Amino acid sequence: MTTSSPPVSRIGDALTACKKEGRAAHLPYVTAGYPTMETSQATIHALVDAGADGLEIGIPFSDPIADGTTVQRTSQVSLANGTRLADCIALVARLRADGVTVPLMLMGYFNPVVKYGIKRYVADCAEAGVDGFIIPDLPIEESDRILEPCRQHGRDLIFMVAPTSTERRMQLVGERGSGFVYCVSLTGVTGARDKVAAGLGPYLDRVRQHTDLPLIVGFGISTPE
Repeated sequence: MTTSSPPVSRIGDALTACKKEGRAAHLPYVTAGYPTMETSQATIHALVDAGADGLEIGIPFSDPIADGTTVQRTSQVSLANGTRLADCIALVARLRADGVTVPLMLMGYFNPVVKYGIKRYVADCAEAGVDGFIIPDLPIEESDRILEPCRQHGRDLIFMVAPTSTERRMQLVGERGSGFVYCVSLTGVTGARDKVAAGLGPYLDRVRQHTDLPLIVGFGISTPE
């Protein structure tokens, strides 16, 4: 397989602009279909109007192993409403038709993607206007089958690292990922915390040794500070 990166993407352009402005990027997360798909669409518009630099749109899943109680609850409600993967892709298409231009990423687990069809998923998402994919349970060693379609369609595949990640994993993320590196700030699941995890600075320094991609911190973020 090739390890060349795709051309600079909408994600890359947005994060470069934030860096030039000397500020951190803000990429909120919204579960698609919670409490309804119409509300999700309106919420995303409100976040963009409020200055969000991009959006992570969560694909509801029955067993979200990396997520805390809040995201689990939103996923349960969305699934009970009948939300399917195709509905999440259609949401992005509607947002683009509405004139939303910020980066939009789909974040979800790998099993629904495999069931949908990996190549079909990437192609349909690219047509809808999805810029990148975050798949928390995708082993980087097994990422070739989605990485190649992403590169063919010029989409970013965004990998996660954690404070417990080995130097080898960080190296592979630097080689295979694009868009940015999703730096999980702590061990455990998603959800607000009272303060940023101790040791965040040295941890990010470790990641930086392996990649020039922007570093985005997730999990436990609850205030601008």
